[in-house]
Amino acid sequence: MSEAERLTRVQANAVAELLRIAPIADRLADIFAATGHTLYLVGGSVRDALRGQLGHDLDFTTDARPDDIERLLRTVSSAVWTIGKEFGTVGCRVDEVGERTAGSAGAGEGATESWVIEVTTFRSDAYRADTRKPVVKFGDTLEGDLVRRDFTVNAMAVELPSKRFVDPYGGLAHLTARVIDTPGTPEQSFSDDPLRMMRAARFTSQLLFTPAPRVIAAMTQLADRISIVSAERVRDELSRLLLTPRPRPGLGLMVHTGLADRVLPELPALRLERDEHHRHKDVYEHSLTVLEQAIELEDRLPQRPDLVSRLAALLHDIGKPATRRFESRGKVSFHHHDVVGAKLARKRLSALRYSADVVAAVTSLIELHLRFHGYGDGQWTDAAVRRYVRDAGDQLARLHVLTRADCTTRNQAKADRLRRAYDDLEARIEELSAEEELAALRPDLDGTQIMAVLGIPPGREVGEAYRFLLEKRIEDGPLGPDRAEEALRAWWANRRG
Repeated sequence: MSEAERLTRVQANAVAELLRIAPIADRLADIFAATGHTLYLVGGSVRDALRGQLGHDLDFTTDARPDDIERLLRTVSSAVWTIGKEFGTVGCRVDEVGERTAGSAGAGEGATESWVIEVTTFRSDAYRADTRKPVVKFGDTLEGDLVRRDFTVNAMAVELPSKRFVDPYGGLAHLTARVIDTPGTPEQSFSDDPLRMMRAARFTSQLLFTPAPRVIAAMTQLADRISIVSAERVRDELSRLLLTPRPRPGLGLMVHTGLADRVLPELPALRLERDEHHRHKDVYEHSLTVLEQAIELEDRLPQRPDLVSRLAALLHDIGKPATRRFESRGKVSFHHHDVVGAKLARKRLSALRYSADVVAAVTSLIELHLRFHGYGDGQWTDAAVRRYVRDAGDQLARLHVLTRADCTTRNQAKADRLRRAYDDLEARIEELSAEEELAALRPDLDGTQIMAVLGIPPGREVGEAYRFLLEKRIEDGPLGPDRAEEALRAWWANRRG
C-alpha cells in the first residue's frame, strides 16, 4: 500500500470514528464553550480514531482548571471521580441511549452506550533529574501540552466541536509511515521520563511501528536512566509488552539498545557466543521463537493472552548461560539448567515485584519444562503419568503449552515424532484422569485416618506417612482404604523395626 493510500485510509477512519462519537463529544464541547473554555480530543484517542480503533474511553484536554472541569462534568454525569485531580485530571462515566438504526428490530430507543471520559487541564510540567515524577504545572496552550507527550502519534488533537485537526509535531505523517518518534528531542523526553523508553518498546510491538533512528540512539544513550523508575512501573510496561500479539520486535529493541540489560538482563545473556567447534542452537532466538509458538497455542488455555505462559516461555532457558559446558566431540551441555533457571527467574520476577502467584507459577513451569523429555521415547508408565500430573498441579495446561512450544527443531521428522509423543502423553493423562481423578490426586487415607490406624498424635510422623501413601498411590494407582491400611501398617512396622 502506498503512502497516499495509507493516508486516505487514515482520513476515512478518522471521519467515521469522529462521527460515531460526535453526540457525546459535541455535547461536552458545548458545555465547556458556554463557560468560555476550549475542549480537544487528544492523545491516544486521536491516534486510535485515525487507526479506526477508537473505543469507549475518551481523553480530552482543555484550558479549564480542575475545579471548573469537575463542575462542568457533574452537569452531565453523576459518576464523577477526582482521584487524579491534583494532576489536572477529572473523570466521569456517561451513559447515553442511542437511536435504533434503520433496519433494526423495533423502533424508538436503541442500546445504551457507556463512555469513560477523562478531561485534563493543559500541562506544562517540569522534571527533576532524580525522578520521573513531574512537578505539575498547568499550562495555557495546546501546543505546550502536546510537546510534553511521549510520542508524536500521541501528540495530535481534534478541536471540538469544529473537528479541526491539530498536529504541530507531525504525528499524522509518523502514523501513516508507521514510525515512533518524539515531539521534542528524544534525549529530553527520555531523560524527563525514562519509562517512555519502555513504552517505545511496547509500541514497537503493539502498533508494529519502527522507532526513528534518533529514538534508538537516545534509548541506547540513556538506558541507565531506567534505574530511577520504580520496579512496579517497569514490571507493568514489561507485562503490557509481553501481552501484545507480537512481543518479539519490542523485546528485540530492548536488547539492541541495552535497556534489557537493566530491566531483564537474563534475556540478552542468552546470546551465547558460538564457534565453529562447539555448535548449539542460538538460545536467544530459540527463546523468542518458543514465546511466539506459546502465543499460537494459547487457545488451549482458559485465559488469553496469558502472562504466566508468556513469561515462562521467554525465560525457560535462562539457566543455560550459567550451566553451559563444552563436552568432547564438539558437544555442548546445559545440565540442570531447568533448576538453575527457575532460581534465576524467581529472583528476577521478585525484584520486578510480580505477585507471589505469578512467580510461583512461572518458576514451576521452568523447573518442569524438561520433564517430558526425561521419559525417553514416550514409554510412559502409569506411575510416570501420575507423577507428571501431580508435579504440574494447577499448571498442567500451561506445561502442555510450554512443552509443545519448546520444540523449535527444523528437522521435520523429529518435530513430528515429538508432537506425536506428546499427543500420546496427553491422551494417557485424559484416560487416567477419567479413571482416577488425577487432578485431585491424594492418598487413600487422610491425616485423621492415618493417626487412627497408627495410634499417633499430630506431628512429623503423620506427614511422613502421608507422603508414603501418596507415593504408593502414584506408583500403584488407587488402593482403596483396606489395602492402603495394610500397606501403611507394613511401612510403619518396617520403619520402627
